[in-house]
Amino acid sequence: MVVPVESDIQLITKDGKRSLELLLEPAIRAPHVQSECLGSFVVGGAEYRLPRLTYRDPNISDPIRLGIFAAIHGDEPASALAVVQLLRELSAQPAMAEGYRIDAYPVCNPTGFEDNTRHSRAGKDLNREFWKNSSEPEVQLLEKELRARHFQGIIQLHADDTSEGLYGFVRGHTLTEALLRPALREAGKILPRNVNATIDGFAARDGIIYKAYEGILAAPAEVDPVPFEIIFETPHAAPVREQAEAIIVALKTIMAEYRSLLAFAQNI
Repeated sequence: MVVPVESDIQLITKDGKRSLELLLEPAIRAPHVQSECLGSFVVGGAEYRLPRLTYRDPNISDPIRLGIFAAIHGDEPASALAVVQLLRELSAQPAMAEGYRIDAYPVCNPTGFEDNTRHSRAGKDLNREFWKNSSEPEVQLLEKELRARHFQGIIQLHADDTSEGLYGFVRGHTLTEALLRPALREAGKILPRNVNATIDGFAARDGIIYKAYEGILAAPAEVDPVPFEIIFETPHAAPVREQAEAIIVALKTIMAEYRSLLAFAQNI
């Protein structure tokens, strides 16, 4: 059963702010989804927290460890909605997550998410702060997770207000491109793909970029083995619900493709 994606409007409270609690509630209610707090910090006298939602195949002792990171830019709510919806669907249809442990971080920028701003309330683009000895508490908490979790795959979700179509960045593992291509193909049935030769200032081929900005959320440089790393981008101007649906399709495709590649490698 596919549960309809919630509307972003449903997350807006009477004071015009987005509510992290309203976002997380459907996932927390879902069977087999565990909710934890990475840590909290205070901004302007108010306490904020970074949530982690975990879904794990209970039938396997050594699962594939996948980290999904969303809403590090607070004005990109589709990524947060998609993460919550994905976990609800996996809880309803466990076969889709067979072999996986998924640690999802639906809102990596709580103050920006609340305010509907790209930057945090401290005025920082958090996705330029990683592995630079940043003093931003959100970055410090996420870096600690990235060191501790030893992810085999890292997927970062974004929306681009300069693009009219889907595209993605690939980093890390040599198989990463083989995961992103089918994800773009399947998500492209919902939203168009950006096939320009230059996207976001980078050379691109078939909607895939092979370089990235410095300071983005990424695996630690010293990690071994190297995980696959994908940054999946939707067009910001598209309806939020369609963006979320495209993201969900892309995530399911990446999971299925990676599981198949691992199974094939084991049989060689």
